[in-house]
Amino acid sequence: MKQSQTLLPTLKEVPADADIKSHQLLLRAGFIRQTASGVYSFLPLGKKVLRKVEEIVREEMDQAGANEMFMPALQPVELWKETGRWDNFGPELMRLHDRHNREFALGATHEEVITSIVRDEINSYKKLPLMLYQIQTKFRDEKRPRFGLLRGREFIMKDAYSFHDSFESLDESYAKMYQAYGNVFRRCGLNFRAVIADSGAMGGKDTHEFMVLSEVGEDTIAYSDTSDYAANIEMAPVISEYVKKDDSSKALEKVETPNQKTMQEVADYLGHELAEGLKSLMFKIDEKFVLVITRGDHEVNDIKLKNYYNADHVELATEEETKSLIGAGFGSLGPIGVSDQVEVIADHAVKFAVNVSCGANEDGYHYVNANPDRDFTIDTYADLRFIKEGDPSPDGNGTIKFAKGIEVGHVFKLGQFYAKKMGASYLDDQGKSNTMVMGCYGIGVSRTLAAIVEQFHDEKGITWPQAVAPFHVHLLTINAKKDDQRELGDQLYEILKNAGIEVLYDDRKERAGVKFADSDLIGIPYRITVGKRAEEGYVEFKHRSTGEQIELHQSELIKKLNQFMENNA
Repeated sequence: MKQSQTLLPTLKEVPADADIKSHQLLLRAGFIRQTASGVYSFLPLGKKVLRKVEEIVREEMDQAGANEMFMPALQPVELWKETGRWDNFGPELMRLHDRHNREFALGATHEEVITSIVRDEINSYKKLPLMLYQIQTKFRDEKRPRFGLLRGREFIMKDAYSFHDSFESLDESYAKMYQAYGNVFRRCGLNFRAVIADSGAMGGKDTHEFMVLSEVGEDTIAYSDTSDYAANIEMAPVISEYVKKDDSSKALEKVETPNQKTMQEVADYLGHELAEGLKSLMFKIDEKFVLVITRGDHEVNDIKLKNYYNADHVELATEEETKSLIGAGFGSLGPIGVSDQVEVIADHAVKFAVNVSCGANEDGYHYVNANPDRDFTIDTYADLRFIKEGDPSPDGNGTIKFAKGIEVGHVFKLGQFYAKKMGASYLDDQGKSNTMVMGCYGIGVSRTLAAIVEQFHDEKGITWPQAVAPFHVHLLTINAKKDDQRELGDQLYEILKNAGIEVLYDDRKERAGVKFADSDLIGIPYRITVGKRAEEGYVEFKHRSTGEQIELHQSELIKKLNQFMENNA
């Protein structure tokens, strides 16, 4: 492709609203342009990278036995109401009415659509297992779109769905897709981890997220420093063995703590460490109120709380609701003297508390020297807190460390949730009707593109891995006005194309400095510069990511280039 004949609008300055490198560089290098908040157009080079990522995904999906199809983005409300997700999905689901006032959703995901198709077309165990996938635009009404392609309102996703006659069959397909996802992200050149995850609004259990390691990631990965264990921080179980202090119980005492609201403020005021106080938070779990107690230096994990109660909704109670139930506002809550109307549940660490402080359920007052069993009763103890760095790894090997990650893929064992709700069944070999078992597997294709840039860039611009680069070679003529340079440039352009090498030819009548700066910014793996030795047939060859630079005669060029490409394949 000749650069003079394509849309490649590079920018010298960093756009004011671009906070992270991928957003900045994709805009500056002319790969994308914002159309609306959280909505982007892919310009020609951006589309080429997108297509290469898609092709890697397609090859691995096909290898895993999945069949590609295409489903509508516009989905009727009736399908979503069959599963109950029309009411439960939340405000991220984009809803609209047609001219006849019929309700639709713009597809945030496609479980309902694919289940309805398979329900109507598959009726025998002989046609199972079946795995189907698509690459399609998804829509989610993000409250705060940000970070360019990492959190948008419109994005490109590969979603796959598998249908089975048993959970054992689901396990087999899950393992294939898990392997395929690893292959996809390795082929894209990414440094990633597969981590244990929460299924969220998708439903189901036994899920893994594929996280690209990056400081701009919005998710925290808890991983072992000596094993392969890794989990989203929300899902990492705590296996700490607590030791009870060998102190004598002291007399319970109520003390005034005026204007001390936070755990740190109370601890400082009373002169003890955070771990020597109890934190009490009132949660509304579906329609039930629960007082949750943790140690002062621990944080309540609302995902664990949701999973413990198998709840649809978990949220903090309002201060008004809390006062009506307990008689005190935030900052003064505690487990002593709580009404029977409120269930009290605590993290395991609370069981080992000795002479700790806690709210007195009276504004501006706390108890000191509180002890479980003697002074208050806990209905249930459970693992309710977030894991912390330094905690034992849940697999028993090493200790936990944290890293930030960008979620680029997620695999789920959905089980029978959607199939039961929508009546997707099959006849077994005895002619008996059974509910299908399902799996779901998603890759954020446009998000993967951004994640690649987050890991592959330097101070000059993007450094695309060869497998996903928009072109293999960037061919530049220093001075297109000079006949010898223009003629050699034109000749090499044809030679490279005929050799099956993808080439972007900068034939513009621009200054050399502009061409070099744009080339570094765009980040194509190999650069060939036609300059002052063009008449002799010599060019300059440069590897973008390593900076390696050599002079070559045109007769050696294809051989040398193929060697580099084979070594970096």
